[in-house]
Amino acid sequence: MKIPDLLTAKQTLSFEFFPPKHQSNLADVLSVIEDFKVLNPDFISITFGAGGSTVGKSEDLAIKAQKDIGLNVMSHLTITNQSVEQIDKFLNHVAQEGVQNILALRGDLPQMTGASSEKRGAFQYARELIQHIVTHLDVAIGAACYPEGHPESPDLEADIAHTKNKVDAGAQFLVTQLFFDNNDYYRFLERASRAGISVPVVAGIMPILDASQARRFAARCGAKIPPKLNEGLEKYGYDSAAVQEFGVEYTTTQLQDLWTNNVPGVHFYTLNRTYSVTKVLRNLNLAD
Repeated sequence: MKIPDLLTAKQTLSFEFFPPKHQSNLADVLSVIEDFKVLNPDFISITFGAGGSTVGKSEDLAIKAQKDIGLNVMSHLTITNQSVEQIDKFLNHVAQEGVQNILALRGDLPQMTGASSEKRGAFQYARELIQHIVTHLDVAIGAACYPEGHPESPDLEADIAHTKNKVDAGAQFLVTQLFFDNNDYYRFLERASRAGISVPVVAGIMPILDASQARRFAARCGAKIPPKLNEGLEKYGYDSAAVQEFGVEYTTTQLQDLWTNNVPGVHFYTLNRTYSVTKVLRNLNLAD
């Protein structure tokens, strides 16, 4: 089912998964996804590695999750280092296998790639990929947005202008980068409304599993660590079990506020781990 139709009908819950580094571990990730099926997600997403580094595994995982496990899948697709032929091959294959939703992204270069070899492939910007998909394939198209601004944007107004460009190009819904302060999400909605963006904005959140990992992810995507979260990370950071339980408590409060304020949907960055997401949803009676 196409995600815009779901967002029109209900508040959605969805989960993101990343493919394994090695094809031999594909069954392990599929087993994790199977475990999440009992939580009745409205859709799941499968990431696309930096520079297209996981393209084959992302493709296989998306198709198997759709066909074999029976979940509604959104495939990520990035333009970095991808030719038009490679992009079309991926799109046509997943669409033929029943995937009806694409998250169109610019994407990042692999960390080992030096600046001298940076290239963007056939397209330079996500909006160009969106325009290409619109004219070539009947799928629902989502795009990314950044409640605290993209790290490369000079300011929030420039960031919202870039977001508007993606919507004008054909993005039918947006999924946010992770954030830990709901007020950043609400302020983004206000900027989006002023800019004339009217598509649904799904809130992306990530339960804390590890203190140093959370700080690293936040720094990478430009998300701030609010005082209450920082206090908990400092207090429990050296006890992995305690920090995970604190993360469940923090994310439960975050989700409760979002859900009560009738966000269109919440997308969990699961890191391929079931415990925290399951406990958060059960805390709020959103899962059996």
